Amino acid sequence: MATMFLLAAIFIFTFHSASSSNTSYQTYIVHVDLPPTEEDGFSGQSNLETWYHSFLPPSSEAATSDSDNHYTPSSRIVHMYRNVITGFAAKLSPEEVKEMEKKPGFMHARPHKKYQLHTTHSPNFLGLHQGVGAWPASNYGNGVIIGVIDTGITPGHPSFNDQGMPPPPPKWKGKCELSGTLSCNNKLIGARNFASYFPGPPIDNFGHGTHTASTAAGNFVSGANVFGQANGTASGIAPLAHLAIYKVGSHENGTDVLFDSDLLAGMDAAIEDGVDVLSLSLAGDSVSHTSPFHEDVVAIGAFSAVKRGIFVTCSAGNDGPSHSSLYNTAPWILTVGASTTDRKIKATALLGNGEAYEGESFYQPEEGGSSSEELLPLVYGALCGSELLGEIGVKGKVVLCEIGTFNNGQDVKDAGGAAMIGINDETDDYYTEPIPHVLPATLVNYEAALKIKAYIEDANSSTPTSAILFGGTVIGDKTAPMVTPFSSRGPNLVSPGIIKPDIIGPGANILAAWPVSIDNNIKEKTATYNMVSGTSMSCPHLSGVAALVKSAHPDWSPAMVKSAIMTSSTQTNLGNIPILDQRHQPADVFAVGAGHVNPPAALNPGLVYDISARDYISYLCFLYTERQVAAIVNRKIDCSSKSEYSGVPEAQLNYPSFSVVLGQDIGYAYSRTVTNVGEAESTYYAKIECFPGVSIFVEPTVLSFTEVKQQLTYEVYFSRTEFTTNGSYVQGSISWVSTKHVVRIPVSVKLVL
Repeated sequence: MATMFLLAAIFIFTFHSASSSNTSYQTYIVHVDLPPTEEDGFSGQSNLETWYHSFLPPSSEAATSDSDNHYTPSSRIVHMYRNVITGFAAKLSPEEVKEMEKKPGFMHARPHKKYQLHTTHSPNFLGLHQGVGAWPASNYGNGVIIGVIDTGITPGHPSFNDQGMPPPPPKWKGKCELSGTLSCNNKLIGARNFASYFPGPPIDNFGHGTHTASTAAGNFVSGANVFGQANGTASGIAPLAHLAIYKVGSHENGTDVLFDSDLLAGMDAAIEDGVDVLSLSLAGDSVSHTSPFHEDVVAIGAFSAVKRGIFVTCSAGNDGPSHSSLYNTAPWILTVGASTTDRKIKATALLGNGEAYEGESFYQPEEGGSSSEELLPLVYGALCGSELLGEIGVKGKVVLCEIGTFNNGQDVKDAGGAAMIGINDETDDYYTEPIPHVLPATLVNYEAALKIKAYIEDANSSTPTSAILFGGTVIGDKTAPMVTPFSSRGPNLVSPGIIKPDIIGPGANILAAWPVSIDNNIKEKTATYNMVSGTSMSCPHLSGVAALVKSAHPDWSPAMVKSAIMTSSTQTNLGNIPILDQRHQPADVFAVGAGHVNPPAALNPGLVYDISARDYISYLCFLYTERQVAAIVNRKIDCSSKSEYSGVPEAQLNYPSFSVVLGQDIGYAYSRTVTNVGEAESTYYAKIECFPGVSIFVEPTVLSFTEVKQQLTYEVYFSRTEFTTNGSYVQGSISWVSTKHVVRIPVSVKLVL
C-alpha cells in the first residue's frame, strides 16, 4: 500500500481561477499568531473565524463563485483549524500571499503538499484469544475511541456491526455524515469527510481506510476469508473499541490524492471530537525523510493531540530495506514498522530431482489441503512476455518467470503453459506473498529461484521437470515474526538522537475488511475481505494495542502507554532465535526498534518511562529556533538557558531507548526516570547487553520501590574502549529485571573519530 500544528497557526487556502484569467491560485496553509485581546474584538475560539478572515485579501467581486467564477474571502477558505494549529487553509495567489505577509500576526504560509497512503489470524498471533488472557483483561478495548485518518469507510460492512457494543462515552462530540441505511452505530460512532477533492459522504471508494479501520477495531465476523484461504473469525485488535472515521483523501487513476491541508483538518476535528487514539497510515513524499518537525503537519498535529492525552500511531513507511527511509519520526508518535505472521498460503514447487521449494499462492485446489500434480517439462521464460513465450514454446509446460505477477500468469496461460513458478525479487529475498493466479502457480523466494535456475541449466538434467503441490493455509512458520523488506529503516535523519522505528507489528498479508469482493466467484457481497501488505497494516495493529492498554489503564499518559508497548516487546521469533530480516540475517535496531509488539505483556509492563509536554518542548528547544518550536507547539516559547524550557540533548529526553554518538572524548552520561506501575514493593536489577568497543555503566544497579507510581532515576555512562572504528553502529540494550518483569530499552551507539 502507498503512504502522506502552535502560538503559530496554519491556514490552508485553495483558490481556483479568479477574475483574472492569468492569476494562478492554489491551496496554502497559513500560520498566524493567536488572535488579539478581547478589547480588539477577537475574544474566544468562536471568533477565530473573524481573525482568520482578516488576513484574506479584500474582494469587490460578486458574492458567489458559482456562476461568475469570482471569489469572496469566505469562498476561498478550505479549512479553519482550531486545535492542531492557529491558522487556516485557503486558495490564494502568490501575490496575495506576499501582501498577507505584511499584516500583523502573520507568521508564514506555504502551498499544501501531496501525501501518500503508506485480520483473521493476526490477533491470535499476537497472543489475543477470546475469553482468556489479555483481551478480557483489557475488556477488548471497551470505551476507547480510535480515530482513523484515512480514505473513509464502508458502512454496513459486518466488521462495523455494533453487536455487543455500548453507546459512545459521554465525552464524544463527533458527527456522522452518513445517512439512510448506511448510518453510524455504536461501533462506527462518527464519520466525516475533509477530502476537498472528493466531496460527499465519507465513503471509502479505494479500500485502504476500510482495511485499516477494521484491523484496529473491527468487530468479530465468522467465516472471513480471501479466495477461500485464511478462513476464520476476523476481528480487529480492539474489537470493542469505538471507531471515528476522518476521510482526508482517496486513490484515483493509480495515484494517491491526499493533501496535507485536508489531513490537518481531519486531525483538528478528531482532537475536537474527543478521540483517545489516532491512527495514521500515511506520510509525505520522499523529501519527508529529512523534513524538520516544524514543516511536518503530522508531527505538528500529533503534538497537539498528545498534549491533550491522545495517543498517536503512524506507519514508518514502505521504502525499505533502504537505510534512513523512515517517515513520521517525532518522539511523541509511535512509529511502526512491519513484520510477517506465521500464516502462509502454501504452494510448493517440486522438481524432478526430488528437491522441493515452498512458496505461496492464492491459486489452490477447490478441495484444499495438499495435492500432487504430474511432473511436467520445466522451462525458463525470463520475463515471460508473450512474444518470448511464443518463441520458446511453453504449451503443456511449467514456466519459470522472473516476475511472478498476475499478468505474467495470464501470458503463460494464453501461450498454453500448464503452470508457473514466479521468482521473488532479490531485494525481497526470503519474503513472499500469495497472488491470485489464473493457472497453477507459486511464488518462491529468491534463494529458491537461484537453485531452480541452476537445475534447469544443469547439463545432467536434460529434461528438467516440475509440479506444483498445494498446501492451502498453513500456520506455524518458525521464522515469524520476520521484518518485511518494504518496512522503512533507520537511522532517524530528522532526530538522530531518537531510535526509530519504535516497534514492529504484523503488516504482511493482513486479512481485513474491503469495500467490494475481489473474488468474482463469490456471490455474497456483504462480507468482503482482502489481504494487503504494508506498514499501513502494521500501524492499525498498534493503534488497537494502544486502545487495549488505554482501556486497562485509562489514567496513563500517551508516553506511558508507548513505553509499556516498547519495553515489553519481544526480540525473538517463534523459532526462539533473534528476529530476522528478509535476508534471514539478524535484524538490527534500525529495523525492529524496541522489538515486536507483545500485547499481553504491554498490559502489565512493571515500569514505564513517562514524558510530559514540557519535556518534549525542552527537547525541541535543543533542535530548533524559538520561532520553529512555536510552529510545532502552537504558542510562543522562551528557549533561553534561564527558562523552564532550556534545551536538553536528544539523548536526555526520557525516551525508552538510547541513541548516542561517541567520539574520542571521555564519554557521556545521561539519565532516565522510571515510574513503578507494577507491584508496590518490588526490586529491579540492571542487566546490560554487551556492545563491542563501548563501555556502559549504570548507577545505581538496583532500583527498589515501596509504592505504586513511585519514581526513581538512574544514570547511564557511555565511553569507548577502542578508537579504530569510524562511522559504524553498535547496538545492545539496558534491562531492569524483577521476579515478574523484564523492562528492556534498546541502545544504539555510533562510533566516530
